[in-house]
Amino acid sequence: MKNECFENRELSWLRFNARVLEEARAESNPLLERLCFTAIFQSNLDEFFRVRVGNLLRKQQENPKKPDAVSNMKPKAQLRAIYEQVRALAPARDSAYHEIMGALRKEGLEQVSVQSASSAEQLMLSEWFKREIRPLSLPVIVDKGKPFPFLRDRALYIVLRLESKSGIRMGILPVSDQCQRIIRLGSSGRFILAEDVILAYAHTVFGNSRVIDRTILRVTRSASITPEDIGEMRTGDTRVDMELMLQERKRLPVVRAELSETFYQPALDYLCKKLNITQEQVFFAKAPLDLSFAYECKNLAPDPKLQYARMVPQKSAMIAEHGSMFPQIRKKDILLSYPYESIRPFLRLLDEAADDPAVLSIQITLYRMARDSRVIAALCEAAGRGKEVTALTELRARFDEEGNIKWSKALERAGVHVIYGPENYKVHSKLLLIARKNRGKIEHFTQIGTGNYNEKTAAMYTDYCLMTADKQIAQDAANIFDALRDNKLPEPQKELLAAPYGLLEPVLEMIDDEIRHAQNGEDAYIGLRMNGLCDKTIMKKLIEASCAGVQIELLVRGICCLIPRIPDRTEHIEVRSIVGRYLEHGRVYFFGTPDRMRVYLGSADFMPRNTVKRVEICAPVKDAALRKRLYDEFQLQFHDPAKARYRTADGDYHLPEGGNPAENSQEALHRAAYERAHEMERAGADD
Repeated sequence: MKNECFENRELSWLRFNARVLEEARAESNPLLERLCFTAIFQSNLDEFFRVRVGNLLRKQQENPKKPDAVSNMKPKAQLRAIYEQVRALAPARDSAYHEIMGALRKEGLEQVSVQSASSAEQLMLSEWFKREIRPLSLPVIVDKGKPFPFLRDRALYIVLRLESKSGIRMGILPVSDQCQRIIRLGSSGRFILAEDVILAYAHTVFGNSRVIDRTILRVTRSASITPEDIGEMRTGDTRVDMELMLQERKRLPVVRAELSETFYQPALDYLCKKLNITQEQVFFAKAPLDLSFAYECKNLAPDPKLQYARMVPQKSAMIAEHGSMFPQIRKKDILLSYPYESIRPFLRLLDEAADDPAVLSIQITLYRMARDSRVIAALCEAAGRGKEVTALTELRARFDEEGNIKWSKALERAGVHVIYGPENYKVHSKLLLIARKNRGKIEHFTQIGTGNYNEKTAAMYTDYCLMTADKQIAQDAANIFDALRDNKLPEPQKELLAAPYGLLEPVLEMIDDEIRHAQNGEDAYIGLRMNGLCDKTIMKKLIEASCAGVQIELLVRGICCLIPRIPDRTEHIEVRSIVGRYLEHGRVYFFGTPDRMRVYLGSADFMPRNTVKRVEICAPVKDAALRKRLYDEFQLQFHDPAKARYRTADGDYHLPEGGNPAENSQEALHRAAYERAHEMERAGADD
């Protein structure tokens, strides 16, 4: 297979983050939301360096000649390309930030520097520094005779080059997490960032030393570590080993250094030596190094026109407000669409299961939970009422490990049977199974989702939640939980697609079915909606399908390593990507034309980590009306004239020309949910 059809995974991700940055430049977005997109761009890039660049640096050290499976690029070549692309994005980020702040100034929100502050304000800031910062800061002087201090991941530091006759001498002052980040100047919308104040007055901390140069520094440390890496420290207790791993992760190597200004080259060389990085890993910014304060700015400028109009998740038209969830699910399959519809019916199902004496057991897989999780509360309540509750808690959910460790302890204290699943395989599925006794017989209710059991993200991410009383799906779910309780990987099932053994092959077979239809001269179709596509086995099969004449529509938010529209290769494949107000997170697969279409939804993207390296669950959508609804919504988004960026054969993404912001598909889906909910209310009033 020629590599011309494939793009490197890491470079594809950088294209995605460039699309996020485009939203910061989009004048159709309110100003404060544009500012938040700069923060999202930065936090995305932070995680990319911590995880992906950290992994590549590790691979370069351990196996430098091994290429990646998709693009055949070796680690060194990938790193060089990454650094080049990130450096190319920096001016766009800086420009977007200053353009937004310039426009916000006209709206009464102004970021001030110490130099542009009034004399009275400068006096106030000087006093604030002495009162609030100096007592919290522990300055460090570094020279030939003193060790270099440990710099925390993503923390801000003020670095001063001090005059010295014997070589490089530096003063380092941390920006304490305990100090407020935004300092308001009076009651207006004028503010200054704490690090800018500290930068201006840091010289007062270092006595009579003459300051020659100064900058703000932020380092990013690798997060490339697994419990297996702690070696002899391992105890055999999964939770204890995770806690040990988290301690070790804090001290992993630096993978990037960001500076706010240019810095004296010999001093920069000295920094690189002490941080054990190359000049390639140093990046300069003309925007703040930490943009997370953008979200706080919404409190400084409450003008509604500067933010998105409020959109409230609606009641589901499929669910009666009064009456138990169980008979409603027994009567018909129910589909919820977040954030357009509320997560409350799912929470109601859990609360009813906890309270209902007829419920015998609850089994659930947990990956990422909200900070004040109603899901956890319901599970604890159910266990407290004597029900058998099993919760597979994935302690390896990256950057949620500490929270999941905490929840696992809380669940155990409440009497929940907590399990962790097979070793070396994350359980990423979103699966719930409730067993209930009804008139002497056991009935089951299964829920399969595309997103986490998290009330916060349900208001920010687009996801689907399917609830069904289907007996075979319940039996498959029971089989899966039986395997997980025994720390085994689930075998292929009859209805549910269960990775790592029972998802890839059925998907390939369904693609083959479409190829056969096309070869017989019939219409053939495949539609895929997901976050990422880089499984080479699936991509090669999609290319085969394209060559056979199958129409293929791919709606992929993030990484997409498959390049469309290449003559005689991918000419029947179209790729679109939506980056908008909500994070597109749903995974839905469509195989066949509408008259014979098979539809699946679930937790798996088509990436090797999902298809063969994790436990993922996808369910068939059997109800014809729900299949049609999912397909109609897919088509609405795929043909979104405002946000559906289309990919061309050169690999670039382009916004539709002349797209009308009023036709944004996310807003259209919210309007549709609103209309369904109000039609239901009117029908109820008529009754």
